Amino acid sequence: MSPRGDARLGPVLVRPALAAVLATVALAAAAGVASAHELVAREFTAPVPLELLFVGSGATVGLTALWLGVADRTASARAADATGRRVVTVPASLVGPLAAAARIAFLALFVGALAHGLLGRQVAAENLATLVVWPLVLKGSGLLAVLVGSPWRVLSPWETLYDGLVALEGREIALAGSYPERLGAWPAVVGFVLGVGVLENLTVATRSPSLTVAVAAAYAVAMLAGSVAFGREWFARADALTVLFDLLGRVAPLSARRTADGSLAVAVRPPWRGVTRTLGGRSLVAFVVAAVYTVSFDGFTATGTYRSLLDFARETLGVGVASVALYVSGLLVFLVSFALAAAVAERLGAGGSVAGVDRRAAATAFGATVLPIAAAYEVAHNYPFVATNLGATVAVARDLALGVAGDPIRPLAALSVELFWLSQVALVVAGHLVAVVAAHRVATRRYGEGGAARRGHAPFVLVMVGYTVLSLWIVSRPLAA
Repeated sequence: MSPRGDARLGPVLVRPALAAVLATVALAAAAGVASAHELVAREFTAPVPLELLFVGSGATVGLTALWLGVADRTASARAADATGRRVVTVPASLVGPLAAAARIAFLALFVGALAHGLLGRQVAAENLATLVVWPLVLKGSGLLAVLVGSPWRVLSPWETLYDGLVALEGREIALAGSYPERLGAWPAVVGFVLGVGVLENLTVATRSPSLTVAVAAAYAVAMLAGSVAFGREWFARADALTVLFDLLGRVAPLSARRTADGSLAVAVRPPWRGVTRTLGGRSLVAFVVAAVYTVSFDGFTATGTYRSLLDFARETLGVGVASVALYVSGLLVFLVSFALAAAVAERLGAGGSVAGVDRRAAATAFGATVLPIAAAYEVAHNYPFVATNLGATVAVARDLALGVAGDPIRPLAALSVELFWLSQVALVVAGHLVAVVAAHRVATRRYGEGGAARRGHAPFVLVMVGYTVLSLWIVSRPLAA
């Protein structure tokens, strides 16, 4: 598609999508019971039942897909210009110094937080290790990635240390040779599932400064050792945080790229553009699905429904494995549902014929289209968590510097639970609408215009409607005590 064609398409897609989001938020304003995660422990009620919100939101996503299938005749004409509309250019003379300053400052913050984790009070709310590592390094970097693209290639503490070793050695270091292609991104998948899915969500590590230090230090050593063995490619393929933030950065409305003269060109782009690119293998598909599932599971663990399931699982399986079993079971359901959607989409897109059907290719083609769902829920679920802990981090650092305890810093003190929940609904529905648009673009590119594209798109529409209802159900549950 030419830039002019894409410019025409943008308003055509954005106006009805924006209207749909606003309509859903208006409906949410009159919906049943909710409470705000990491915000306040207060519920609010209204006469309209939540079921109406779920049906309305799911219908919004489904009808958007139907409208695209009928009205959009130009989305797949040609590949859209990947550069977007340039808004600012950072001169080459500033790019290097700014990146170096950011790397040094972030490494100092990371090391300082770990030091405080060992030497400071072992109280989660007063220790920089627990205030920085999980909320700011993990969740805060994720929010930045969704908004402006991944910052991790610049900020990664272990990549900074690797670059220091390279500078000392005078050449790239890869003692064991090149990264084994057969591994793909599977090491990152394992790291994400264990580190984020299990450790962060299901253990007390996030509330223990000493355990946080142990986990962060062990991961840093593993990443540095892997890079020394296999070179810089290790970070791109095996570092769960690099892979996660790169994937979330595909959704960002801003893109940044280095130009021939070394300057940095920042451009605005539609949020679906980056997620229509094919993923580089099944391991990345598994990572994307795991990310979508895990951020939902994170919210689910704060609900009374999860507590009830956990009690039942503990009685059946025992205390040690119950929570992990619940997490793994749900992950398998998400992986199977996506694989089935890809297989059915490929079969329907091919007109029911088995000739030319490639389920793996369909999975990698459509894999990134669910990233807006993960990104939207990541922002909706975690922005209060990040803001609250950022305020606490500044307060603790201030108190350490001055030697006296000052007033707490609460960035979201003025945010009501009603407004918070409405923002969650808006973000969740907007993310699913972007995902629907992206999947439609992929379907028309893969199966052609007209009926074949609509048939190939349909299974993913059903999956996304299901994800929409599930996500809204989770954010609507009263939090577990």
